[in-house]
Amino acid sequence: MVASGIQPRAITYNMLIRGVCKKHMVKEVDKLLDEMVRMGCTPDSIAYTLVIEGQFGRSFLSSYQDESKKSETMCDNKSMFILGMGFVGTCFAHQLKSNGWEVFGTCTNENKKNKLEQMGFNMFTFEADKDGQEALSAIQDMSHLLISIPPVVGLGDPVLSLHQDFLRIILRDSKLCWLGYLSSTSVYGDCGGAWVDEESPTKPSKSSALARLAAEKDWLDLGRDLCVCVNILRLGGIYGPGRSAVDTIIKRKSLSNDHRTRESKRYTARVHVADISQAIKASMDLSSSGKIYNVVDDDPAPREEVFSFAYNLIEQKWPGKFTQAPMGSAPFKHLVGEKRVSNNRLKEELGVNLIYPSYKLGLQSIVETIKTRLISHGFW
Repeated sequence: MVASGIQPRAITYNMLIRGVCKKHMVKEVDKLLDEMVRMGCTPDSIAYTLVIEGQFGRSFLSSYQDESKKSETMCDNKSMFILGMGFVGTCFAHQLKSNGWEVFGTCTNENKKNKLEQMGFNMFTFEADKDGQEALSAIQDMSHLLISIPPVVGLGDPVLSLHQDFLRIILRDSKLCWLGYLSSTSVYGDCGGAWVDEESPTKPSKSSALARLAAEKDWLDLGRDLCVCVNILRLGGIYGPGRSAVDTIIKRKSLSNDHRTRESKRYTARVHVADISQAIKASMDLSSSGKIYNVVDDDPAPREEVFSFAYNLIEQKWPGKFTQAPMGSAPFKHLVGEKRVSNNRLKEELGVNLIYPSYKLGLQSIVETIKTRLISHGFW
C-alpha cells in the first residue's frame, strides 16, 4: 500500500492484527504495532483488544477491563511529580496547585528547595549523578510524571542513564498513569526554512539535539513497557516573565553563546511559558499515548526582529531610560534558513488556543507588568 502511495489507516492494521493473532504470531503483532506508531497511526482500543483476545482469550480481557477501571480511578488522584522544577516546571506547578493538585518536584540545591517549599510544593534535592532514590521513590505514589531535565551530551538522559533499573522496579506496580517528556524542536535540525511538523524526519546536527532525540525514544519505550500513557512535547525557545528580550534589555544582560547562535537564524521557533503549561495539561487530559506535539507559537520570527520590537516597547513605555541598542545584531542578509515549526496538531488534536500566538502579544504583556516585578527583585 505504502509503495503505491496509499497511507494505511487504523482499520487496515486492525485487520492485519486480527489475522496474525489468530495464528498466534506474537512477533508479527509487535512488528505491526511498531509500524503503526512509525507511520503516525496510533494503535486504538480495537487494536489492543484484538491483541489481548488473541494472546490470552476473552476471560483475561474481562479481568483486564476490571483493572482498567481501577486505573481510571487512580488517575483521578491529582498528584504530579516534576523532575526538574526550573522555569517551565515551576510555572506549570503553580497552575496545577491553583486547580487543587498536589505537586512534588526536584531541584538541585537547598536554597531553591526552600523557596519552592515556601510556595507550597513538596520538594526534593536531586542530582542525577548522585544517589537520588529517595526522590525517585516518591514517583510510585503519583498519578502523573513530567520530566523537565535536559539530556547530557555523552551521557544521554541523566535520569534513565543512571536510574532506569530502579525506576522500572518502583513503577512496575505504581499508580502512575501519565508521563510527559519535555523535548525540543532542535531535533528537526536545519531544514532550509521549510515547514516541519511531527511527521517530518528528524535530522539533528548538534550533539545536544541528538541526545534529545535519544531521550525521547527511551522515555517512550519505558512508558510502553510499563503500560503508561506517554507524550513528548517538543518546545520552541522558551520565554516569559523574567526570561524574555524585554528582561534582557532592561537588565542589560549579555547574550549567552546559545542565544548569539540563534541570531544567525531567519526563523526561530518560540513559545510563551503560559502556553507550554496549557499544552502539557491538554496532553494529560487527552491521554493519547505515544503522541508527539510541537509546542510553538504561530510566528517563527528572527531574533533580531524580536529584540527590535522589545526595545521599541521599552522606549515607548519609558522614553530615554534605556538607551542601549537592541541586542540582536546580525544583519538580515546573513540569516540562514533553519526551519518553521507547525503547531497544527497542538491546536487540532489537543484543542489548545494559544494565549500568546505571537511574540508581540507575549512581550506586550511582559512590559505591562515588568516594572513591579523588577522593583521587587532590586533591578529597577
